[in-house]
Amino acid sequence: MKNKSPTNLVIVESPTKARTISRFLGSDFVVDSSFGHIRDLPTSQLGVDVEKNFEPKYVIPRKAAPRVKKLKEEARRAERVILATDEDREGEAIAWHLVGGKKRTRARTKPKAVIARIVFHEITRNAIQEALKNPRDIDLNLVDAQQARRILDRLVGYKLSPFLWKKIYRGLSAGRVQSVAVRLIVEREREIQQFQKQEYWTVDAELEPQDIKNKKDGQFRATLVKINDKALEKFAIPNEEAARDITAKLENVMWRVAHIEQRAVQKNPFPPYTTSTLQQDAFRRLGHSAKQTMMLAQQLYEGLDLGERGGVGLITYMRTDSLNLSEEALRGAHEFLKDHVGEKYTLPTPRRYKTKSKGAQEAHEAIRPTDPFRTPDVVAPYLEQRQLELYELIWRRFIATQMPAAVFDANTIDVHATKENKSDMYTFRASGQILRFDGFLKVYPLKFTETGLPILQPDDPLSLLQLIPLQHFTEPPPRYTEASLVKALEKYGIGRPSTYAPTIATIQDRRYVERIERRQLSPTETGFLVNDLLVAHFPEIVDVQFTARIEEELDEIASGEKQWQPVIREFYEPFAAHLAVKYEEVEKQHTDEMTEGKCEKCGKPMVIKHGRFGRFLACSGFPECKNTKAIKKEPETIGMKCLKCGEGEIIKKFTKRKRLFFGCSRYPKCNFASWKDPRQKESEG
Repeated sequence: MKNKSPTNLVIVESPTKARTISRFLGSDFVVDSSFGHIRDLPTSQLGVDVEKNFEPKYVIPRKAAPRVKKLKEEARRAERVILATDEDREGEAIAWHLVGGKKRTRARTKPKAVIARIVFHEITRNAIQEALKNPRDIDLNLVDAQQARRILDRLVGYKLSPFLWKKIYRGLSAGRVQSVAVRLIVEREREIQQFQKQEYWTVDAELEPQDIKNKKDGQFRATLVKINDKALEKFAIPNEEAARDITAKLENVMWRVAHIEQRAVQKNPFPPYTTSTLQQDAFRRLGHSAKQTMMLAQQLYEGLDLGERGGVGLITYMRTDSLNLSEEALRGAHEFLKDHVGEKYTLPTPRRYKTKSKGAQEAHEAIRPTDPFRTPDVVAPYLEQRQLELYELIWRRFIATQMPAAVFDANTIDVHATKENKSDMYTFRASGQILRFDGFLKVYPLKFTETGLPILQPDDPLSLLQLIPLQHFTEPPPRYTEASLVKALEKYGIGRPSTYAPTIATIQDRRYVERIERRQLSPTETGFLVNDLLVAHFPEIVDVQFTARIEEELDEIASGEKQWQPVIREFYEPFAAHLAVKYEEVEKQHTDEMTEGKCEKCGKPMVIKHGRFGRFLACSGFPECKNTKAIKKEPETIGMKCLKCGEGEIIKKFTKRKRLFFGCSRYPKCNFASWKDPRQKESEG
C-alpha cells in the first residue's frame, strides 16, 4: 500500500521558518519556502508600462525558476495550499505572487485544491494552530500598497539615475527615500562646517554647613542661577572677565540656605520595542548596524533549535511600528514577575501603550519574547553570542514594561549669597537624587548618577570653601549615527519599519555616506555632489515633507482609502515633464580640477576627477591615455608632538573599519598609538 501524500502545502518565505513551522504540524502537512520573492520587476528594463496605467511587467528571476517549478509540483499534489508569509505589505505581496497575482484569492489549482492565507505574529505551536483555524483572503489593499511603493521607487531610480550619469558621471543612482536620507546627512554636515562656537561661563560655589554636626560628608556644590531674582540665561556670563567680576563681588558675603524642595520623582519604563527603537537601542547598547540588528531579529523570529525543546520562534514579528501587546503576553509577564522577581515588582493592572505612528496596524504587536518564562539564561546554551545579546535586550525591555516605575528622592537646595547691606543677592542651586525603589530598573538597568545632599534647614548658615568659574563653549550639532538617522526617518515619516535598514545600508554601499570615528555618518564628496544637484533641480524628490506625504498616501492605499494608480500618476506626470526640461537645461557638471602634475605615461597634465569611490588623479588625455592614480591624503595633525619620541607630530589615523586612533607621523620609526585623544590627557594633567 502506498503512503498517502500530504494533503496540505504550507508556503513561507524562508527555509528556517519552514523548518520551525513543520515541527508544529502533522504528517498531512508539508512546509516549503519560496526563498523570498518569486516574481519581481525585471532588472534589465523599466518593467512598468506607463501608457497602460502603470501596469507592472513582472518576471520570474532566473534564480527563482527552480523553486517555482518545485512549488508548482507540490501544489498539484495538495488539496489545500496555505500561504503563511509574513503579515506585512511585503509578505502579502509574496503570497499574491505565489498564486500568480490572481484577484480571486480562493482560486483552485485543481478540482479539490483551495488556496488559503493565514497570518500570525509569532512562530509558536499555539499561534500556528490558531492561524490555521482562522484563514482569510489575501489583502489586496496591502498588495497594492507594496506594488505602489515598488513602482514609485523603480520610476524614480530608473528615470533619475541616467540623468545623474549624463550630468555628473556614470555609476551614480538616485532613490525616492535614499536621496532624502543623504540630504539629511549632507545638511547636518554643512551645519557643522558653518558652526561658530560661542563662549559662555558659569560660576559654581563649593559649600559646607557651618554646623559642626553636619560637616561630615556635608560638602556640596551649587551653581549660580539668579542675580537679584533675575534668572541667568545661558550666555549671561559671556567671558572670563564677567565671571571674575562676579566672583570678586562674592567676597565677604554671607551664605545661607534659602529654600529646600524635596519630592519623589518617578521614572517610568520605556515602551516595548518597535523596529525603529530596537535598531536604535541595539546600535547604542550593542554596537550593531541596523542591517545586523534586522538579520539577528529575523533569526530569533523564524526560530532556533533549543535542544530537547525543539525549534521555536523566540520573538514576535520584527517589522512593526505598533506598541500593542496581546492579553496573553501581558498575563505571562505578570505571572513571571510574581513567581521569579517578587510581588512588589508587579502591577495591579497591565500597562498598555498607545501607538503614535499614523500607519501602524493595531492588530500587529510590538517586538517581544514569545514566552516571558524563556529567560536569557534558559536560551543561552543554544544561541550565538550576538543572538543572545539581542534576545536579552528584547526580553528585558518587554518584562520592564509590566513593572512599577523607579522612584527617586529628588532634592533641590537654593542658597542665597548676600552682603550685610543686602545690596545684591546671588542665588545658587544644588540638585541631587537618591534611588528609593528600583522598580523596572531591577530588570532593565539604566545609567544614572546618585548625588546626595546634606541634611539642612532653611536659614542654616554655610561656609564657602571655594568659588569655581568654569569656561564652556557651545557644541555643533552631532553628526548622524545609524541610530539617530533611524530616529529622524521615523520622526519625519520617511519610509516604514521595513525600509529603515535597507535605506541606511544602500547609502553606505553606494558610497554617498561613510562611517567615520565614533560610528558617525559623514557624506562623501560624491554624496555632496549628487545631493546638491538634486536639491537644485529636483527639490520635491529630496523634500522631506513631500516624501512623507507619499508615505501617507501609501498608508491610505493599504487601508483601502485610495487606489494605487492615481497616486502613481499624480506623482509621475509632473516628475516626467520636469525631468525632460532638466535634461535640456542643466549643463554637465565639470568637476575636474587641473593639477600641476604631469602624466608619467604621456606627459599631459593630470586632473582630479570624481568617481564612485571619491576623488582620484587621471590623465587629461583620456581616452587615449587611461592612466589613473590614487590621491594621497595629507594626514590631519592635532597640534601636539609625539608623547613617545618627541619628534613626530601626533596625527589622526583610521583602522580598516574606520575607527579613529592617534599615531606618530614618524611611523614606522616610532610606533606610538592611542585610542584616546592625547589632548584630553594633557588637559587632565
